[in-house]
Amino acid sequence: MLTRIQIKKFRKLKDVEIELGKSVVLIGPNNSGKTAALQALALWEIGLKQWSEKRGTKASPAKRPGVAINRRDLVSIPVPKAKLLWSDLHVRDVDTSGSKPRTKNIRIDIIVDGITNDKSWSCGFEFDYVNEESILCRPVRKPGFEDKPVKIAEFTTVPEIANKVRIAYLPPMSGLAAMEPKLEPGRINVLMGEGQTAQVLRNLCYQIFDQANQKEWTELCVSIKTLFGVDLKPPKYIRERGEITMEYQEPNGVRLDISCSGRGLQQILLLLAHLYANPNTVLLLDEPDAHLEVLRQREIYQLLTDVAEQRGSQIIAASHSEVVLNEAAGKDIVIAFVGKPHRIDDRGSQLLKALKRIGFDQYYLAEQRGWVLYLEGSTDLAILQKFARILGHKAAELLERPFVHYVTNQVEKVFDHFYGLREAYPELIGLAIFDRLDRTIEEKPDLQQMIWQRKELENYLCMEDVLLAYARGQKSDDLFGVAESSRREKAMRESIQEVSSAIKTLYDCEPWSPDIKASDIFLDRLFKIYFEKLGMDNLLLKNDYHILADLVPKDKIDPEIMEKLDAIVKVAKRAKPKKE
Repeated sequence: MLTRIQIKKFRKLKDVEIELGKSVVLIGPNNSGKTAALQALALWEIGLKQWSEKRGTKASPAKRPGVAINRRDLVSIPVPKAKLLWSDLHVRDVDTSGSKPRTKNIRIDIIVDGITNDKSWSCGFEFDYVNEESILCRPVRKPGFEDKPVKIAEFTTVPEIANKVRIAYLPPMSGLAAMEPKLEPGRINVLMGEGQTAQVLRNLCYQIFDQANQKEWTELCVSIKTLFGVDLKPPKYIRERGEITMEYQEPNGVRLDISCSGRGLQQILLLLAHLYANPNTVLLLDEPDAHLEVLRQREIYQLLTDVAEQRGSQIIAASHSEVVLNEAAGKDIVIAFVGKPHRIDDRGSQLLKALKRIGFDQYYLAEQRGWVLYLEGSTDLAILQKFARILGHKAAELLERPFVHYVTNQVEKVFDHFYGLREAYPELIGLAIFDRLDRTIEEKPDLQQMIWQRKELENYLCMEDVLLAYARGQKSDDLFGVAESSRREKAMRESIQEVSSAIKTLYDCEPWSPDIKASDIFLDRLFKIYFEKLGMDNLLLKNDYHILADLVPKDKIDPEIMEKLDAIVKVAKRAKPKKE
């Protein structure tokens, strides 16, 4: 069993250490480095195999202390150019500290620790870039020789026990080909490494069925029957066509080719076939929950870990499923790829709690933007965007693609979300703009809080001139004639008068008052009556009130709007987005 991996300079992983165990889930958003971690393990195994085949367990010789690996040998890490394996494509550096500039290779280091037959071991390899088609592999250097040239450096040895490790990599299911030729095991591995799982499912099933002991095939059929209610039929090798065929039978007795099955069934069949075909193996599963509905994800994760236990295998799975996170957190190792990859399956972990209620995309945006804006809802954002454009304010650009989170004026939700994000990205800062609150704002470090002096942001749109401009069709796509424009303006004036009278009676105030909730008490009633007078369905509902912001003259925009836009710019300038 592998217990730890250290990775340096490999793809997105510049310097990380990941704890491993019997079952491990790497959880996080897309493009966070989960697949890179799996591929680093695959690269380590390639280095181990190549070194062992050519050098055995001997230390690096003084001359030619590396073995060459061709790019095409990287079947689990298909890349068109070897340089793509390096972080930021940075393969060489120039050292100018001496009398002469010296070119220095940037090495990928991958060190794996494990336990085999109750014996602990550690085995590491370093990889040097040669050209677009090849890299050099050798055991990692001993401590103190990290910066020494290859010719005088001393290297670690490869423990013989490490050669017992077998690693199998499985990318997500890519569909299923209509026909599948019989393939040799080596070709199956190449196609799987390239992500062409659609070409190998029948072959994997045939390997399991063709064994003398068909216990595994029977167990596989029982699992599929339990999950999907269908009977798998034995795969057949059609020698005349060099082709493998496979069918399943529906509960009504209809037999169909396996290519007619749903993507979920194909995904699970691929996973189970992969498990049964690779006993006593470290199984690297990339998004095993792909194509599975939420209700099945928990069941499948449990099944995979149970089968792996029975087969003497170790599972390391990459996922971004919250269902898998919840299932794994109670009993397995969970590594969160938010911020620097780290273990979070401790039940007391604040990040674990936060991950269950905050989407992974939120953590990604926190790192990318470095600041977050909290508003009442999407209408508030749209109004601020329009005001910023009218004023020609610097906030206009910032509000085009902000990291914004809507909290329906609930202060506690803001705190929960903000400090949950800071568990992963401590540099995050934020700005919350609330509707008027009936409570004192509690100052929080790095989270500025502001309130509107009027009841809500929509109050800043409530002007008679703005409403009449809307009725006349100004700044809209509606081109009214003079008569129609006059009719609509008259209907709006009458509607304003009727609603104003009602508000004075009920609330003893004007509709333009800063103390009423303008959207609910004034605008909702106004537009309902207005469109009834026109004999039309209501075309302006609450979510559309931001349209009115375009009609507010620049000189009538309240100075408080400018104050809030200034605060947005100030917070954005202080932000420290994560640097790759």
